[in-house]
Amino acid sequence: MVNLIGTYECKADAKGRLMLPVALKKQLHTLLQDGFVLKRSVFQPCLELYPMQEWNKLMESVNKLNRFKKKNNDFIRRFTAGVKIIELDASGRLLIPKDLHSFAGISKEVVVASAGAIMEIWDKNKYEKAIDDATIDFADLAEEVMGNIDQDELS
Repeated sequence: MVNLIGTYECKADAKGRLMLPVALKKQLHTLLQDGFVLKRSVFQPCLELYPMQEWNKLMESVNKLNRFKKKNNDFIRRFTAGVKIIELDASGRLLIPKDLHSFAGISKEVVVASAGAIMEIWDKNKYEKAIDDATIDFADLAEEVMGNIDQDELS
């Protein structure tokens, strides 16, 4: 499992291409040849970029869902809606397809933020707003999510 680190500001060109930051490419160097999966985020107006091995792990869980339960079938359909396989071009850029570009409302200014084993791709203004909105109750959220975990469980 890869644990990506960093938040990077980038620019998207008129065709929706984004140059992946060098520091991020270095972290991903062993995974670049396998490609990526780009999808809509479930909770935020951003995109999620999964290294292929991380996507495959996630899909192992999704594929265990019983497709004869309507809610599972509906979830799978919506979760995978608009999913695209992405590879970096010879110049190290990734092309954000138009439908995903529109979903995330990406303008020229972009933020690529690590989120564990995946990266989130945001319009810069939307990213800053999401971070500002989250700071209001982040302490409560941190306590709720992490407060019941003992230190020895973290190591």
